[in-house]
Amino acid sequence: MRAIEASSYKTYGWRDGDQSHGPSFQFEDPFGHVFELYWNTVKYKAPPEEKAALKNIHQRYHGRGCCPRRLDHLNLLSSNVTEFRDFMITCFGSRVTEQIQLDNGRLGGCWFTINNKSYDLACTEERGGGTGRFHHITYATDQREDILRAADIFLENGVHIETGPHKHAIQGTFFLYVWDPSGTRVELANSGARLIMKPDWETITWTENERKKGQAWGLKTIETFHTHGTPPIS
Repeated sequence: MRAIEASSYKTYGWRDGDQSHGPSFQFEDPFGHVFELYWNTVKYKAPPEEKAALKNIHQRYHGRGCCPRRLDHLNLLSSNVTEFRDFMITCFGSRVTEQIQLDNGRLGGCWFTINNKSYDLACTEERGGGTGRFHHITYATDQREDILRAADIFLENGVHIETGPHKHAIQGTFFLYVWDPSGTRVELANSGARLIMKPDWETITWTENERKKGQAWGLKTIETFHTHGTPPIS
């Protein structure tokens, strides 16, 4: 908190908790995204009919739909990725595991971690003219075959598939992107693409020319991936 309060970033101070956590400290990045930090968490307790067979699992496995295991990461949009990188380092002590260096000298994207996952949050350049927008939320599945099954489930239920299934070049995750009914982009990705065990991990930098080659196996990045975000631009 001291590092955040000592910075130039806008703070809202302490807020009362909600149904999922205790008091939180709220603050804002330079682009209008509001963050909060908290400690006390209201832990989920499954009712008897949802109790898992194994005591180290929070809820029984139903095997319905896409069956994601957990939240994996978020991707936010900003007009200046370098400024957002500085915000993440100052306020969270984040490390940058991978980044995109554009020919014009700007950063096109950064992938951040605060633990041993390869990334928990990503930020890519806003090209739609918005402020404080959201690019996507990602759910992790147990294995990439679950994503192939999910693609058929989305297809049969009329869900817009934006791109994939395929493999990302950056971070190496197997992915599928869809839009929910509100237009919010949702990704399914395999959960264990890579772990960062080295304390002296050096940031991997991709050039603009390398990124123009597309994803790992040659799939070209669809144009809406660079322009679509939520809330939409009116």
